[in-house]
Amino acid sequence: VQLQASGGGLVQAGGSLRLSCAASGSDFSGYIMGWHRQAPGRPREFVAAITSGGSTNYSDSGKGRFTISRDHTKNMVYLQMNSLKVEDTGVYYCYVRQHSFAKRYWGQGTLVTVSS
Repeated sequence: VQLQASGGGLVQAGGSLRLSCAASGSDFSGYIMGWHRQAPGRPREFVAAITSGGSTNYSDSGKGRFTISRDHTKNMVYLQMNSLKVEDTGVYYCYVRQHSFAKRYWGQGTLVTVSS
């Protein structure tokens, strides 16, 4: 399993970014796909997840601002981030897992920096 995240960058507070993650090495149509992030000096934290059926779950900080989606045909997962805040700064990691109790396979991360 390999995951390649992209789309990070520098953006001003209030701006938007769209992260993408390409998964390869298996058929991920039945997998959960999602995103975590890690701010400097802080532990990695959950951001959003989407099931194979399209059910979504968000952290409290992302609700109403972030939207996760996926494309089964391309084995891709996306994270649209709007109204970005300085505290959204961090490295964003995508992952896949077969079910809620399975191990996660992680991508390499993409850096998001939100300036004030």
